[in-house]
Amino acid sequence: MIGCFVTGTDTGVGKTLASCALLHALAKHHPRVVGMKAVAAGAEPDGQGGWANEDTLALRAASTLAVPAALDNPVLLPDPVSPHIAARRAGVQVTLPPILDAYRQLAAQADAVVVEGAGGWRVPLSETLGIADLAMALQLPVVLVVGLKLGCLNHALLTAEAIRASGLPLAGWMASRVDPQMLVPEENMDWLRRQMDAWGAPLLADIPWQATPDPHSVAVTLPRGWQ
Repeated sequence: MIGCFVTGTDTGVGKTLASCALLHALAKHHPRVVGMKAVAAGAEPDGQGGWANEDTLALRAASTLAVPAALDNPVLLPDPVSPHIAARRAGVQVTLPPILDAYRQLAAQADAVVVEGAGGWRVPLSETLGIADLAMALQLPVVLVVGLKLGCLNHALLTAEAIRASGLPLAGWMASRVDPQMLVPEENMDWLRRQMDAWGAPLLADIPWQATPDPHSVAVTLPRGWQ
């Protein structure tokens, strides 16, 4: 079973689009692929009398394996704010055991599981727990989504260093061109590619800016061993 954890340099850098693109790429080689939004902050009507997060809905659409909501989104918080604040407002304590149990059940059914984080690597889930703690508990290789915009070099290097310091493998990175007005994006890309290559983290995808995100249009090179 192939599993990975997708994190980003910030909120709104295209983690969901990247995760969905990874699912589509994996589905070309594996019949049963599923996305997981372990912790989601922000809920909307799902059209079936319940509630769901828009990222979770996108992951479900990109998955080939349908599972209960309790498995692909074990923690759903109503308010679209930082998860630790959303949890406090909802009177919920985010803990690892239910999330890890949901992941184990997904892994038992699937050929590949793509777990999408919330926000960036250091986003808090509670006063004592964060996204990095969740990734380390899952013990999955990490894919870093870098939002190409002013400041991305610092954000990318700090995040990559933190991932490597955690002991988890950095399986690769995906460039997400979130700012169509960014100056000299190719120079930034070249610098990032050299830095990441030196750490053994290949570029998996260069995602163009899209007014309407379409994961089917994203060309993804899967890491070795994921095919």
